[in-house]
Amino acid sequence: MNLVTGATTALITPFKNGKLDEQSYAALIKRQIDNGIDAICPVGTTGESATLSHDEHKRCIEISVEVAKGTTAKVLAGAGSNATHEAIDIAKHAQSCGVDAIFSVSPYYNKPSQEGLYQHYKAIAEAVSELPFMLYNVPGRTGVDIQADTVIRLFNDVKNIYGIKEATGSLERTVELLSRCPELKVFSGDDAIDYPILANGGAGITSVTANLLPDLKSALVHKALDGDFEGAKELNNKLYPINTVMFCEANPIPVKAAMYIAGLIDTLEYRLPLLAPNSANMKEIERVMKSYEIVGL
Repeated sequence: MNLVTGATTALITPFKNGKLDEQSYAALIKRQIDNGIDAICPVGTTGESATLSHDEHKRCIEISVEVAKGTTAKVLAGAGSNATHEAIDIAKHAQSCGVDAIFSVSPYYNKPSQEGLYQHYKAIAEAVSELPFMLYNVPGRTGVDIQADTVIRLFNDVKNIYGIKEATGSLERTVELLSRCPELKVFSGDDAIDYPILANGGAGITSVTANLLPDLKSALVHKALDGDFEGAKELNNKLYPINTVMFCEANPIPVKAAMYIAGLIDTLEYRLPLLAPNSANMKEIERVMKSYEIVGL
């Protein structure tokens, strides 16, 4: 099984006049690939997947596969839902499109038990048993934590579950997982702590900031995975201000605003209930961005 690791980007979803902007989406993906990203991650939570229709969700995956075809970049597609049968439907569609792997956010709002989480993920992963499958834990957004015991149980019991995107913000969780299960591939899901997670044995990152700075994010990861921890730490430090301001409001509000300011997307549109940043945060985003060279399309 060919696993997806390294530098990956949690893609935004651009809209124009309320609809998916397919042309901009394809251009953004090509820019990621041209700047060293190992895999693109369409329709995760940064992609506003919770407010996309199922047809839009599936189309984003299709476009990602089309653009990545013939390149070295892989597609790690989002197939998350708080309804297990919906997640299975999306995962099967992604498989039919030819994605390289699946990642799936923990069910939001329902607040399932650990056994419920186990059965949820087991069902989705086994429905696409030939594809590598990654868990995605972001309890601050979903209201449920995939605890270490459950992660390790899933890794041991389900053959295609190979890793987890860890967005608890806890370095201790990463240390616990890798001390108990060294074969597990742990991805940093928090931009500010990419370096320490990689230095503790992480296998990659799934980054919000990489939408804006794919060149720097890919360089950081590749330095760390090559053993140049000093160089990786230097880049992590350099990126700290932009990583921080990207979360001055709920993700993906700031990163979309930053991409609009940089001219990477033509329109600044979100799906309600998300709105553009307030004026003070917009100014702060613009101020911080001046310290970075943002490569164009």
